[in-house]
Amino acid sequence: MDAAQVIREAREKSGLSKRELARRAGTSPAAIVKYESRQTSPTVDTMNRILRVAGWEVEVHLAPVLQELVQRGEMMADLLSIVDLVEIRPADPYLKFPRFQDVVH
Repeated sequence: MDAAQVIREAREKSGLSKRELARRAGTSPAAIVKYESRQTSPTVDTMNRILRVAGWEVEVHLAPVLQELVQRGEMMADLLSIVDLVEIRPADPYLKFPRFQDVVH
């Protein structure tokens, strides 16, 4: 979820118009429109102020990305070891197609 979605959702859940949210946050309605339409992004301080006056606050959770990267690395190593087992032959410059006998019904 990006800043535009968060601001719009907080405003809508609070039942505020863009104009009222802007008034409470001490900014212009045009700024709220720009934030919600992704024309510009608010600073962290501005985002916090907008959300607070709408009755919400930012909550940050840290998730360990390293474990996911380790798992992906292990999967890539497994895949590469399988690829090493595949016999690679040079391409035959003359393609040979099997001949099919006429099938009589």
